[in-house]
Amino acid sequence: MLNKLPSLKHLIRQLQHVPYLASRNIYRIAMHFIDSDMKQIEQLCSSIIEAKNKIKNCSICFNWTESGELCSFCESNKRNKSVICVVETWHDLSAIERVGDFDGVYHVLGGVLCPLEGVGPECLHINELLKRIDDSVEELIFAMNPTPEGEATACFIASKLEGKSILISRLASGVPIGSSLEFMDRVTIHKALSGRRPF
Repeated sequence: MLNKLPSLKHLIRQLQHVPYLASRNIYRIAMHFIDSDMKQIEQLCSSIIEAKNKIKNCSICFNWTESGELCSFCESNKRNKSVICVVETWHDLSAIERVGDFDGVYHVLGGVLCPLEGVGPECLHINELLKRIDDSVEELIFAMNPTPEGEATACFIASKLEGKSILISRLASGVPIGSSLEFMDRVTIHKALSGRRPF
């Protein structure tokens, strides 16, 4: 059927390149676009092109910025520049920022080390992080996801900082609030027990 609709076939191929888009929804999304008003489609395409042209990485922390070379966190005089929170992606930064408790600055690595997929230190913003760490930086917080790749990335960066007088910390891990112990995996319970603190 698609062979007789080459433009639809091309649209579906393009949608298949979008990560996180479930394959079972691709045809529905294509149908939505085709059924949409032409003005809506033009506005969507215009917004994508505008965002692509205007949004870039901060020259210090690699967060997204649109207003200039620096993002709002690196530019702000109200942020504590002596504390750097290291995250994998902009999504992780956004999640931490939504809580509203952190007043330091960030460093977005752009992913995690994964040799099997060809992602080495040179593919991430690790060297730029190491260059940022001078005498004014007091603490580095690893806020990577608790995956083997996240752990390996944190260990790699920590090994490069041996001998430096800087506090290296990580997000607490363990049992999430509102969950039940019987449904927890062994690693989560182990981390919760080993990271226990006074009541």
